[in-house]
Amino acid sequence: MNALKLAVIVLFLAALILPAAYRTAHSQTSMALAAEADQANMAADEDATATSTSGNYDTEGVSTTDTNTFSYQVDAVPAGTKSATVGTAACPTPAPTAAPTGFDNKTNGLTGQLTFDADKLAFEERDQIDEGLGPVYNAQSCAECHQDPVTGAISQITELRAGHNSTDSTGATIFVDAPGGSLINDRATNSKVHERVPPLYTAGIVGGGAAITASQSVRALRTSLNTLGDGFVEAVADGTIVAIANNQPGTTAGEIAGQAISVPVLEAGGTKRIARFGWKNQHASLLSFSSDAYLNEMGITNRFTLAENTSLGRFVGFGSGFDPVPDNQPCDANTSIICGEDTAQDINLFARFMRATKAPPRDQQIISTFSADVTAGAQIFASMPTPNGPTFSCSVCHVPSILTAKPCTPINGGAFNVPVALGSKVIRPFSDFLLHNVGTGDNIVQNGGQSTRQKVRTPPLWGVRTRTRLMHDGASLTFSEAILRHAGEATSVINNYKLLTATQKRQLITFLESL
Repeated sequence: MNALKLAVIVLFLAALILPAAYRTAHSQTSMALAAEADQANMAADEDATATSTSGNYDTEGVSTTDTNTFSYQVDAVPAGTKSATVGTAACPTPAPTAAPTGFDNKTNGLTGQLTFDADKLAFEERDQIDEGLGPVYNAQSCAECHQDPVTGAISQITELRAGHNSTDSTGATIFVDAPGGSLINDRATNSKVHERVPPLYTAGIVGGGAAITASQSVRALRTSLNTLGDGFVEAVADGTIVAIANNQPGTTAGEIAGQAISVPVLEAGGTKRIARFGWKNQHASLLSFSSDAYLNEMGITNRFTLAENTSLGRFVGFGSGFDPVPDNQPCDANTSIICGEDTAQDINLFARFMRATKAPPRDQQIISTFSADVTAGAQIFASMPTPNGPTFSCSVCHVPSILTAKPCTPINGGAFNVPVALGSKVIRPFSDFLLHNVGTGDNIVQNGGQSTRQKVRTPPLWGVRTRTRLMHDGASLTFSEAILRHAGEATSVINNYKLLTATQKRQLITFLESL
């Protein structure tokens, strides 16, 4: 953390104490933590699919057969909002209300504005080599990838992943990471450790190793994702996401079946929770996500990820001559907790900032100016008209409204309780946060196991009007192009879309332009 940011935070936060959940002591050794370092980088060996009998996650107070905490109708609210329960003075349970929205750099109420502004500065800070940047990395700050139109939103930035296909003992196709993991970092602090998609015949010049000759024929680009409103997404109960997955096959005669996977929550010692963040649903908590991104995107080790990334499997960490900052530094002089290069525990500030952001708003001027088309397009989005009558449509996966868990609900393996500002809120993300095969899969495997190879998470469509490059790879440049790329589980919906009149297609796209 540089002197400027320290000064601002001291000025704004002198009287503040970080939440107790952030200061939980962790007794894991550096070796144990090193095993977690590339967890969102490396292909998982086991299928992480969550099932009603797996017992590998907590439903967090919502039944996995529930249909009252989400709605497929664009203008409806979940049925669960109609009967508020009464809480206690210590833990109020307010009547459900709409989550605040806005591209205005204002807090959603989780923190005061001064705290929010200070956390935003941390999110925007450009780290330098002497602060731990690199040796391999993609960006110098969180805001490089999350800034349009305000800090925390999206960008045109993409990341690169690679590997190759092989077969297992049964003859099934499996994905195998490129050396050192599927993430190919675009930048480096030293020209000798730059990564690229192998082969890299000159690799032996670093670390005394051999040339990397095997070609990695699986390549994928990933666009940056919006983080605004992700505090509300984190506050959605596991049971709600699984309930959406369980409801989809019956709603679509078996054509659509989103996959829920459970992944480790780093701050809860690896306790598993239903994933919801990342194109492959790599994470379930914003603190785990912050830790992972600090390492994999900026090359900065922290208390959950103490081992530096390699450069295509070649050691480039402290002691290699390429990394001047030790990875075994304590968080501060008063604790024995090791924070690596993140001695200021910036990951806490990143997570708190994202939790305090408002959700992306809809464009009210478009809605009022084109009200008839937007209304008609919303109806098509929820129920696709066909010659045989309306049937299921886009909203089965791009779920319009979801109710977050009640305040004080323990989530993230008990490491975090849903705050009043985030609990019992109706959000309109237009996503089910599940993995689907819609014909655009990138063949990459991360935390979910080989069953996720051809799948990607349903991208939330809130704020999609600010996005110029669509789908996971950014290769679709118009809404029509993105719609027509859908296949797989979306085949019936897309076939029905092709039958729409030109007016109906325009109405659907006008609705999307309002999101």
